[in-house]
Amino acid sequence: MTSSSWWRLSMSPLEQIQQHLRTLRMPTAVEIVGDLLTTATRETWPLETFLSELLEQEVEGRGQRRVERLQKSSRLPAAKTLAAFDQKKLPLRLTRQLAQLCNGEFVARAENLLIFGLPGVGKTHFAAAVGHQLVQAGHSVLFTPTFHLVNELLRAKRDLLLERELRRLDTYEVLILDDIGYVQQSRDEMEVLFTLLAERYERRSVIITSNLVFSQWDQIFKDPMTTAAAIDRVVHHSIIVEFGKEIPSHRAQQAAQRIKQETPN
Repeated sequence: MTSSSWWRLSMSPLEQIQQHLRTLRMPTAVEIVGDLLTTATRETWPLETFLSELLEQEVEGRGQRRVERLQKSSRLPAAKTLAAFDQKKLPLRLTRQLAQLCNGEFVARAENLLIFGLPGVGKTHFAAAVGHQLVQAGHSVLFTPTFHLVNELLRAKRDLLLERELRRLDTYEVLILDDIGYVQQSRDEMEVLFTLLAERYERRSVIITSNLVFSQWDQIFKDPMTTAAAIDRVVHHSIIVEFGKEIPSHRAQQAAQRIKQETPN
C-alpha cells in the first residue's frame, strides 16, 4: 500500500471528499459540502439533487470570485457606482441612455461610447457607473485617466515594449479613457494614443470622456489627417452621450454650498 493510500485511510469520508474537491480546485464546494451533506441526509435528497446543489453553488462562487478579480483589476473609482449617481439631475434622455448602456450590449458589438460635456457635469461618474455594471456582468474593464495611460505607453515605447503593452491592454474588453483632452499633446503622445485607438478599432470597446467636442480634437492630435483618422475610428460603431448646458456643474454647486455654509449670517 502506498503512502498516499495510508494517508487517505486516516481521513474521514468527508475529509476525503473535501481533499478531492481541493484537488479539483472547487473551493466553494469544499466549504459547503459538509453542511450540504447534513441537509441532504436530513431531508432525504436524491443523489442527483445533492450533486446539482453542490455544483450550482460552486458555479455561483466561481462567478462571484471572477467579478471580484475583475473589480480589483478595473481600477474603477470605488465611489462612482450606479447607485451613487444622482440621476435626478439628468434629463430623461440621459437616464434612458444610462439604463441601456448598463446592459452591456454595446460591448458585444465592440462599439465605443463617447461622453461629451463641460467640466463637472458628471461625465466621469457616468462612465464609471457603466463600467461597474459591466464588471458585475462579467466583462473585463480598465478605467484610467488618459494622460496616465499615455505616459505608460510612452514608457513602453521608449523601452521597446509598446507591442507587449498593447497586447496587455487588449485583454480588457472595455477601456475607459477619462478626460482625453488633458493629454499634453506632444507628437509622441499623439502617436501612441492614435496607435491604441487604431489597435482596438472594431475589435474592442473604448469609453471616452471629453470636454472637447470633435471640432477641437485637433488640439489633441495636432495633425489634421491624424485627427480625422482618429475621429473616424472612434465614431464608427459608436454611441454618443452629450451632457448639455442645461446640466449644472456638480463641483460648482458643491463649492457654492460650502461658501454658503462658511459665510456667517
